[in-house]
Amino acid sequence: MLGRLKSGLWVACFMTSATALADELPRSEQLKAFRAAGFNQETSECEIETTGSYTPATMELVKDLNGDGRPDALITEGSTDCYGQAGTGFYLVSQQSDGHWKLMLEENGVAQFLASKGNDGWPDVEVGGPGFCFPVMRYDGQRYQFHHSVGERCAD
Repeated sequence: MLGRLKSGLWVACFMTSATALADELPRSEQLKAFRAAGFNQETSECEIETTGSYTPATMELVKDLNGDGRPDALITEGSTDCYGQAGTGFYLVSQQSDGHWKLMLEENGVAQFLASKGNDGWPDVEVGGPGFCFPVMRYDGQRYQFHHSVGERCAD
């Protein structure tokens, strides 16, 4: 999987530029959330392989998205080498009742949380990027799956 961390100095690459949001989580929980998304304490494969611009993994949002009383986090990373024309990828992770973090959704593009919901209160997620037709992912109780497309030129 692209966007995984392999080797090098991670401290410089692990970013929580949305500091106010990330500060809502203790550092130990931030690390668990990043690990659930597949990042560890080393340099990103995207950073190593990129020939263009690179935006380090960043915790963009910390919020209880599904109403279970536990935090969920949206982590993004940018690189056209790793994420194609969208230039960014995202990882949605959720703290579980036993305290561990689980990867809920991983996509190339930009996440937009919609008002519509799937199972367990999880919001539908529109995956934005270049083009005129965008997938909407819905949680089915086990995982997020394609639900429908939205946009000007969709054949749905």
